[in-house]
Amino acid sequence: MSSLREVKDRIASVRSTLKITSAMKLVASSKLRKAQRAIEAFRPYEMTLARILSSIPGGIPATASTRAETAEEGEAVSPTVVLAFSSNTSMCGGFNANVIRLAMQTVSEAAGPVEVWSFGRKMTDALRKAGILAARDYSQLVAHPSSEAMADISRELRELYDSGAAGSVILVYNHFVSAGRQVPVAERFLPFEGGAGQASDEGGQTGEKDYILEPSKAELAAALVPQVLDFKLYAALLDSAAAEHAARMVAMQAATDNAQDLLAELTLEYNKGRQQKITSEILDIVGGASE
Repeated sequence: MSSLREVKDRIASVRSTLKITSAMKLVASSKLRKAQRAIEAFRPYEMTLARILSSIPGGIPATASTRAETAEEGEAVSPTVVLAFSSNTSMCGGFNANVIRLAMQTVSEAAGPVEVWSFGRKMTDALRKAGILAARDYSQLVAHPSSEAMADISRELRELYDSGAAGSVILVYNHFVSAGRQVPVAERFLPFEGGAGQASDEGGQTGEKDYILEPSKAELAAALVPQVLDFKLYAALLDSAAAEHAARMVAMQAATDNAQDLLAELTLEYNKGRQQKITSEILDIVGGASE
């Protein structure tokens, strides 16, 4: 059994840790509410606009960011651009490990050269350890999301794709489902897929939407596709932020619960040891008096 001094020191250490984890849980919970409001307010608009495009009869015509692949045999293959989102800090359970694993898998499965744009210091560090140097590092946007900055990145990606400098663009991030569930996803950003004229309603049913288009489909797509892509990229950043705060809140709750359990065990051990010491001293006194 450890000495009473050692047990007392451990109790003080656990109490100190308990204060930290409790505070981090409260901070993460506050940030989660803010991030959840942001993504829940933004996602319906982004999804509705995408659904309108997917419901255009005959589908989206070939326009900017929807070009067909025309690479000839022997022609140099354009690199795949992977935008990988993580957090800047740790203490969020398996949040980073899961999305990093998916990002590495996406890179390894890509046909031809790959260029990774990192959103998050944990992703940048993991890539470096794997021998992959991130072509771009946008870690500052993880701490301070900006729709304007993401729109600029989206526009640059469209220009790279339209010019043939990028073969395709893939987003890898954690999708926020609920406070207790975050799912790593890898989805295509470019080329843009507008659907085949079918749309899903709230009940999961699909049906042809009867839209009167003014002006033409080509003009409509040229105006709306860039907006949809801008919104989709910004939504991925907000989604990842909400998932991060949710994962950290759950992790800190688990750490707080474990600290409380350990504190209870150490307190019981300390009280038993103290009681045993007092009993031993009483017996020594009684034994000395009887002599």
